[in-house]
Parts: sequence; C-alpha cells; structure tokens
Amino acid sequence: MAKTKETLLEIKDLKRHFRVDRKNVLKAVDGLSFEIYQGETFGLVGESGCGKSTAGRTIMGLYQASGGEVTFKGTSVHGKRSKKALKETTRRMQMIFQDPYASLNPRMTVKDIIAEGIDIHGLAKTKKEREDRVIELLETVGLNAEHRNRYPHEFSGGQRQRIGIARALAVDPDFIVADEPISALDVSIQAQVVNLLKKLQKERGLTYLFIAHDLSMVKHISDRVGVMYLGNMVEIATSEGLYEEPLHPYTQALLSAIPMADPQVERSRERIILEGDVPSPINPPSGCPFRTRCPMAMEICSRAVPEFKEHKPDHWVACHLYGETSN
Repeated sequence: MAKTKETLLEIKDLKRHFRVDRKNVLKAVDGLSFEIYQGETFGLVGESGCGKSTAGRTIMGLYQASGGEVTFKGTSVHGKRSKKALKETTRRMQMIFQDPYASLNPRMTVKDIIAEGIDIHGLAKTKKEREDRVIELLETVGLNAEHRNRYPHEFSGGQRQRIGIARALAVDPDFIVADEPISALDVSIQAQVVNLLKKLQKERGLTYLFIAHDLSMVKHISDRVGVMYLGNMVEIATSEGLYEEPLHPYTQALLSAIPMADPQVERSRERIILEGDVPSPINPPSGCPFRTRCPMAMEICSRAVPEFKEHKPDHWVACHLYGETSN
C-alpha cells in the first residue's frame, strides 16, 4: 500500500456516454467512484471494451464527462476554469498512450516531441536550457543524447514508448495515466518498461493510474487494483488482497485464466470459463451488469443493481453474494 493515505485524485459517479444515433446511447463509463492516493499505483483492469481506456481519458479531461466529477488536488478537472488554472492542471496530469506508433508525430524530431510540453508551459528560458532538458530526459528513460535529432520511425516499439514516457515527464507531473503502455510491445520489452516506470515513481514521487488487461503485470506494479466490467467498477482491493481472495465472480474468472509457473498447480486448478460475450454497453442488462454471464447469478441479480460497498477493510465489491445476510 501507499505509505500515505492522502487522496490525490477523487472520482465520483463518473459517466461518459456516447450518442450512437437518435435512439441509442453507448454507456462506456457508467458511474465509476474511487480514489487514488498520493504516491501509489492504482491498477485498472478488465476485458477489452469494458471502458477502462475511456475512463482514463475522461479522468484526464480528454473526454468531457457526461456526469459525475473528477477532483485533482481539490480542483475539478471538468469544471469551468480560467486558462491559467486549466494549464496548471494539464501540467500536473500527464498521459502515456497505448500505441507508441500512433501517439508520436512522425513529422517531428524526438527533441521537438519531448520539448512540446516544455515550450507550452515555458519551462526553458533559452535554447540551450531546452536542449539540456531534452538530453536529461532521454537519458532518464534509457536513451542517448544523439537520439534527439531522429524521427519516430527510426526507433523500435520499446524505444518509442520510452520517448512517450520522456514526453510525459518533461513538465514534472504529479500524476500519470498509463493507458495499456506495454500491450503493444514485445514480451521481452514489457518488463523493462514496467521496471522503468517503477524506478521513475520512486525517484520522482509519481502517482500512476495503470490501465491494463494483463492481470499478472498489474499485480507486479500496483498497490491497489480496481476491476471494471461494462463501464462499472465491480471490485477494488489491495493488490495482495485481490489476488489472494477475489470476491466478485468476474474477478475470480479473470484470475483463474492467469497461467501458473508451477506445472502441478496449473494442471490441478480449476478454470472458470465465462459463458457468452460481454453485453453491449448500448443495451446493458437490468440489475447487475454481470448477471448474464455469472455462474452464481440469483433471482435478485436481474432486479437490483448491487451496491458497491466495503465488505472487509480496504476490500470493496459490488455483488449480491455479499449482501446484508452474508456479512
């Protein structure tokens, strides 16, 4: 767990809906509530299409929220603010994108990509100071000074992601949303990038929202983990608590799919196979959003949305299995 419990970011009933046509609305994020503490890594996991990347972009303010609020250091990210206040928030909150091929401008040199934020926020007084800062950032992420005059297409995927990390660090942020930053990379490179992120967090006191669908990697990097399903949060716990005792049937199914290193354990353990596909966020099921695929579904699950509550210290779950009678 993070050493301090000082809340850096508070997300309350966050919604992000997209109008598909005159009749239909796609509910990509539909009522998320959680906190991220200063200095921690909060892992956000779930299947593709569950809304985690949309949640990350809405938290950053790249998408306008359809409802709810995001508060960063006591200031609303989505409220009306002066240009100066908005600029300060964008400096303090940065993002590392999933695709290192698409997120870097192919027409710009690495030097100009990294220095973009420095220029916008006026963080370098002279050309030499700007150049020195770029070189320092490149070396911080494990690249060389001579890389600064090259273009993105001259680099491998892992190197491009390091450039993306350097760009995020350029404005000295407090909080970084890492949106599946390793999913487009070779397995051999993934651990290097994750270790770099951990090292930078230690050195700079950074706070991360780490979005991923690889649960084994999330366990490695996160202090706490939130599990999303169909735009909703179904479980939040410490990394250890979630992996040792998952409460929600969906979390149990996700964890049962992670391969084990021990062949004997791997052969003998039970896999939970979910039936059917994720329902459409345009027409989600009534009651509990997971009930159509849940092996433990009860009659109440179709009628009532389960309350998201603390079942045990630091372990929250939204499931009727842990209702009043089960406590």
